[in-house]
Amino acid sequence: MNKTLVIAEAGVNHNGSLALAKELIDAAAAAGADYVKFQTFVAKSMITGSAPKARYQEERAGGAPESQLEMVQRLEIRYADHAELLEHAQAHGIGFASTAFDGASVDFLHTLGVDFFKVPSGEVTNLPLLRKIGATGLPILLSTGMCTMPEVAEALSILRASSSSDAPIRVLHCNTQYPTPMEDVNLLAMGAMAEALGVPVGYSDHTLGIEVPIAAVALGATVIEKHFTLDRTMPGPDHAASLEPGELTAMVRGIRNIERALGRAEKFPSPSEEANRAVVRRSLVASRAISQGDVFTEDNLTTKRPGTGVSPMHWDEALGSRASRDYCVDEFIESADVFGESGPL
Repeated sequence: MNKTLVIAEAGVNHNGSLALAKELIDAAAAAGADYVKFQTFVAKSMITGSAPKARYQEERAGGAPESQLEMVQRLEIRYADHAELLEHAQAHGIGFASTAFDGASVDFLHTLGVDFFKVPSGEVTNLPLLRKIGATGLPILLSTGMCTMPEVAEALSILRASSSSDAPIRVLHCNTQYPTPMEDVNLLAMGAMAEALGVPVGYSDHTLGIEVPIAAVALGATVIEKHFTLDRTMPGPDHAASLEPGELTAMVRGIRNIERALGRAEKFPSPSEEANRAVVRRSLVASRAISQGDVFTEDNLTTKRPGTGVSPMHWDEALGSRASRDYCVDEFIESADVFGESGPL
């Protein structure tokens, strides 16, 4: 069974609080996620003072007269606090990850010892950052919200050319609207990217609910990333489109069930249904009393459960044969009377 990498995206839902960030780690670990992921950045290095907020950020600002830069500054995790969060995650048996949004943060996270890097959708066209992340030689998740296929292919080429290793790169289908309307999800793009780019694919989800990421696993996603929060009513740009802890647990459980349910590309009776074959299938039986020497016909044969006798698939072979003995109603027709002493070929 191929295990889906499940990333519980805490993102900036800690609201700048180290204590809240630790609670998010606890919730992700309890839900059974493989990694809890935050975001690492220096706001002034990535946002100008005049940059507007995204529409969804404006809608959740509660009328606060602040710029995107001011909002994001409040959501920074200090470099000095990362080691403490990493240790907290390790103590709770869950991997720690964070998305770097600037070169200094890439260097910092590399030194910290993260297992992989994530290229967020907004940085797919950021050539210097792509080269910086590629040069780490670590595995990479490339998120592709807002992208065209040529843009994804170009970013993939840059990451590969910048790396001195053959560490895997997985491409995540994504839509960056929070929440994503169902009609804009386009899950089939995963398969298109896998075929066109020759890479494993995954899905970074921003829909409401848990059904879309679970469906993505059924369609071949090898990674699922999903935002979560302790409380959707908390202030902040991403809380409203995030799962709460119980929902995160249900999503992980659903993904693991789908992994088991996928099985393999072969049709065969499962171990659990083997015993049902004899119970619900049928056998050739006498539909009325048959005397020795009588010819089997459609008038004196029928098919009934259980399927422990001669299969009705041998109906044509039975017709025209003769009974070697007397049969009562519902009595199984003997194999030798259908196939002769040599039995079925």
